Amino acid sequence: MNAGLLNKERAFVAMSSAPLQDSTTSRPAHEPRPERLSSFARQVIAAASDIALFVDPDGVIEQVLKGEACPPGDHDSWLGRHFIDVVSPDSQAKARDLLGSSATEAGRGSEINHPAEAGAHRPFRYRLVRDDSSSARCLVGHDLMSVAALQQQLVEAQQAMEREYARLRLAETRYRMIFHSSSEPILIADATTLRLVEANPAALNEFAITADRLGKITLPSLFAPTSGDALEAMLATARLSGEGHETEVSRPGAKRKTWVSATAFRQDGAINLLVRLRSDGQETGAPAGDTPLRHLHGMVEQTPDGCVIMSPDRIVLHANRAFLELAQLASRHQAIGESLDRWLGRPGIDLPLIQETLADHGVIRNFPTIIRGAFGSVEAVELSAVTAWAGDAGSTGLIIRSKGAQGALQAPRGQGLPRSVEQLSQLVGTVALKDIVRETSDVIEKLCIESALDLSKDNRAAAAQMLGLSRQSFYAKLRRHGLGDLDGEDERL
Repeated sequence: MNAGLLNKERAFVAMSSAPLQDSTTSRPAHEPRPERLSSFARQVIAAASDIALFVDPDGVIEQVLKGEACPPGDHDSWLGRHFIDVVSPDSQAKARDLLGSSATEAGRGSEINHPAEAGAHRPFRYRLVRDDSSSARCLVGHDLMSVAALQQQLVEAQQAMEREYARLRLAETRYRMIFHSSSEPILIADATTLRLVEANPAALNEFAITADRLGKITLPSLFAPTSGDALEAMLATARLSGEGHETEVSRPGAKRKTWVSATAFRQDGAINLLVRLRSDGQETGAPAGDTPLRHLHGMVEQTPDGCVIMSPDRIVLHANRAFLELAQLASRHQAIGESLDRWLGRPGIDLPLIQETLADHGVIRNFPTIIRGAFGSVEAVELSAVTAWAGDAGSTGLIIRSKGAQGALQAPRGQGLPRSVEQLSQLVGTVALKDIVRETSDVIEKLCIESALDLSKDNRAAAAQMLGLSRQSFYAKLRRHGLGDLDGEDERL
């Protein structure tokens, strides 16, 4: 009998697992009791694992030894229960296979989950250790929570990379579409060697070259030798300051005047030049012969605020680069000759209201509205406008300033309004009132009327037009909600 106990003690030394806290149930007389384990065996178990479960041949847990790194939990309650009953349902099949493994398979690992608080799971990796000379078995477990956390971080990082990659691919697709659809010849050249890297179809047609020859052609070879000094000076300025101003150059065999400008940008550690060309027949430049007017034209082109001149029938006559960026347009040709309603304000509402106000007062300042980009973006802006006369014809000049993050930080108009109500108020002017309030209460109707009066600067006729109401219906609703002083209006109605 003493020899049998000695063999089992030696088997526990070979098992591996954790220290020192132990719980015991009653054991048969022929089984080794935990207190009979040598101190050396306990030290080996403490150093080798996070938790050790001694089970009988049927899989019932008879002893639990917990290491210092064992996660918190009521592991003592496992005593006397079958190992399969203390694991998560999704791990019961693996636990059954682990307990039923043969002697030759003993020692193989299996990842098994235990139920934790709030419906979570705690992952462990168990190895089954057997004693060849007895029926003693031990499940040696290692906590995998830190490994699972690292795996989750890896998955989240991979998903973030995939989202960023998709965003970059979408941005590249948009910019390439603009690059290839532009009617303005555009070249990209290496800033050091001046060899061409890329050219849009308009540039390939302009210089009668093919895309496969781009790497063999230098930028100066496209222009006459007499323009070499001016071109080199402009490119040197672009390399140093990032922007090379428009310079007149000559081309071999071409009688038209050509202007070229360059912008430097960095890509993959190298500096490239984006070169744009403009000829006499493409676009009107600054007024010739008048230095102050040329300076004024240059200032309008370089200002960060959008500048637009429109005709009395709201057709765009001129637009600067900042407006093209706000409207997501590749070139001025996409804007000139088109109705400004396509991009600015609520269709059929804001621009007529601006024209009516200009007819009465001659100027508008800080008018809040929106601008719609060609690719679907909507940005809050504010504009100032003035009427400019040239003989008998009048045109309207508009300065459009993006509100950017400023608009997002502004406090809501209503105090304590629910978020859904505030969102409904933003529909004023884009949807008829009867559609907004069809399924809403009188509170929403009052809020929409107040918003319309606020947007129209208390112009009741314009507010009625925004809401799609006749003046009589609008004043009836004002009277119903007790908004404004209607004594004088009653007499006119």
